[in-house]
Amino acid sequence: MSQVTVADAEKTVECIIPILNVADLAASVAFYARVLGFKTDWNAGTTASVSRDGRAIMLCQQDQGPRGTWVWIGVDDIEPLYADFVAKSASIRLKPTNFTWAYEMQVEDPDGHVLRFGSDTKADQPTAG
Repeated sequence: MSQVTVADAEKTVECIIPILNVADLAASVAFYARVLGFKTDWNAGTTASVSRDGRAIMLCQQDQGPRGTWVWIGVDDIEPLYADFVAKSASIRLKPTNFTWAYEMQVEDPDGHVLRFGSDTKADQPTAG
């Protein structure tokens, strides 16, 4: 077993949090809560942090990068999420599809950001291109 040195520890990534540019912060926070099941961690008026299961996304009103960003979100199983998102009228760009890298679906938020939810591939299903 190898030991972690101080130099190695200084290179460790603690976390990665995407920051998404949104047109209307209040509307985006409401969408992430109502449709995607995120909770609001904090809201400073022009920037907010929303999270699900301790994993955060920051939303920034008309600032912090381009619209249409794509974000990968790994989960245990996308099928219950898919059913929940459909019931809440989420904009589904891609229904659950088995790829070589994951069993994935894509949801688009009101600002055109694409959230790619993925879980382990399905061994009993063929894979898409």
